[in-house]
Amino acid sequence: MKIKSKIVCVFLLISSFLAAKEINVESPNKKLQLKINVGNSISYSVLKNDKVLIEPSEISLGLNAGIILGRNPVLRNSKTKTVNEVLTPIVKQKYESIKDNYEELVLIFTDNYEIVFRVYDDAIAYRFSTSFPGKMKVMHEHSEFNFGKDYQILFPEESSFMSHSERNYSPIKLSEVTPKRFCSLPALVQLDNGINAVITEADLEDYPGMYLTGSEESTYDLKGLFPYYPSKDTVRNDRNVYVTERKDYLAEINGTRSLPWRVIAFSEKDGDMIENTIIYKLAKPSDKDLDFNWVKPGKVAWDWWNFNNIYGVDFRAGVNNNTYKYFIDFASKYGIEYIILDEGWYKLGNLLEQNPDINVEELVAYGKEKNVGIILWMSWKTLDDQFDEAMEQFSNWGIKGIKVDFMQRDDQWMVNYYYKVAHEAAKRKLLVDFHGAYKPTGLYRTYPNVITSEGVLGLEQSKWSESANPWMAVTIPFIRMFAGPIDYTPGAMVNATKQSFKPVYQVPMSQGTRAHQLAMYVIYESPLQMLADNPTHYYKEPECMEFLSKVPTVWDDTKVLDAKLSEYVLIARRNGNEWYVGAMTNWTARDLTVDFSFLPDGDCKIKIWQDGINADRNANDFNMLSQTVNKNSKLNIHLAPGGGWAAIISK
Repeated sequence: MKIKSKIVCVFLLISSFLAAKEINVESPNKKLQLKINVGNSISYSVLKNDKVLIEPSEISLGLNAGIILGRNPVLRNSKTKTVNEVLTPIVKQKYESIKDNYEELVLIFTDNYEIVFRVYDDAIAYRFSTSFPGKMKVMHEHSEFNFGKDYQILFPEESSFMSHSERNYSPIKLSEVTPKRFCSLPALVQLDNGINAVITEADLEDYPGMYLTGSEESTYDLKGLFPYYPSKDTVRNDRNVYVTERKDYLAEINGTRSLPWRVIAFSEKDGDMIENTIIYKLAKPSDKDLDFNWVKPGKVAWDWWNFNNIYGVDFRAGVNNNTYKYFIDFASKYGIEYIILDEGWYKLGNLLEQNPDINVEELVAYGKEKNVGIILWMSWKTLDDQFDEAMEQFSNWGIKGIKVDFMQRDDQWMVNYYYKVAHEAAKRKLLVDFHGAYKPTGLYRTYPNVITSEGVLGLEQSKWSESANPWMAVTIPFIRMFAGPIDYTPGAMVNATKQSFKPVYQVPMSQGTRAHQLAMYVIYESPLQMLADNPTHYYKEPECMEFLSKVPTVWDDTKVLDAKLSEYVLIARRNGNEWYVGAMTNWTARDLTVDFSFLPDGDCKIKIWQDGINADRNANDFNMLSQTVNKNSKLNIHLAPGGGWAAIISK
């Protein structure tokens, strides 16, 4: 009788659940609540401490043959689980280990599909999962993010789907985001009470990337927008391939698979977004059959930004072996792991024909003697045209990595190209740096050899515009860096105030102070971090090279000490037993306090690089000092307009 009684109770509970209109899931700390409503459609809403953050937002997936998953759904079953585990990244960025703790709800519907929801303490995510035989076409996807109020959004507006994803974050109201405007991801919405929401996606594979646009139905509702599959294109040159016609579907995919995660992360404090690791946690783990233990993070001496303008040498500077041997000698002296040969080393359009003044094999051999690896830049189109031959040639030459540029798209075809490059490069033990790229969505976990990517309005912009300014520099960490590593390419040794800056293509300078540039090496995450200026300038700056030669590119721990979106950032990061601290401000001078309570017991030595007393007049001005600190110390620091502060702390 007792057994029968239990069976009846369980049946009643299941029947009650399946008949329910609303299903609730709480985060592990019980502060974030996800409510799913299943009626004629499927919608979700998000609350924090019972305060609504996201109003009911509908989701659905349209397939060929007129099938719409999520319209008049019939809930058949569900399952839940709690996950609390520790992930260990092959290539560290913020942390040597990542706590992965969430509540998961899987809603199982008739018509061969499920929707998986995950609720973390700082984010929610959902994805569709289908189980149809053979292939299917996704005709459209409906994703809503309904905020219910006219909040401000930092909107990286796009003019077309042909984009490098290097956009300004325009602060506009949600009501200004009409269906005729759209932006790339991530995008940040500033809610009430200091809470921020960042929208993006994760585990993007064999599917087009998502953008955000306005809704015709609701003023404060953002909707997903996707590029349709390309059917016809026009090849302008070796890098610019414009899609001129598209199919009537987003993607043709396997009928049994999981689609990308739709992600909304929330922060109580601005700095929380910098510490957030949700994209890594949602990404597909790396293939256990592929070895990634060879992946070696490090710094790179880069030639293109500085136009190879070395001087004080007895040979003609330019794209030639003598110049690159000079780069290798510099890298070797300061323990820099790599140099890049950017545009010009090969005849454009043919990766198998080197510039007559370049001999890659000779440079690889020279670099090997000096413990410096070679990374080669290339246009994606040329690589694709000569893929097998070129990749084998790179492997035979013994280079360490490739920098693939100008993709400028994220339709399904191009997303698959990223995976192809990542996989084939991994088989040949080649690092990959994607430039002209869309935002990261976790490929750096799936393929740890994809060690960094651009998709950011970085320092290269200073060669032709004023957009790479200190305001942007202290906005990027909260939005673009949230998605993954950023190849911002810092390290300028010619620095300018707001009044004195001007774009100069061949002899570029940066906006903001010298210490501002140094601090970027602590604040910006990139396991492959560039030194953008030319070695001649670095040789003339031994004090700066004392910092740049030592600062690592991967971190065991990260602590945001103080931060305010678009105003300033103060971060401490640990590598081994040493701590590094970086601070940056926008064009407003400010005073901050560094609280060293993160330090272990005992006295520590701190070496500081800070804005000089005249840095507001001459941005090159900086000074160095050393002193002793401990976990009880507090240090007041001053940042000039566009200024910075950097430090190394050791026992």
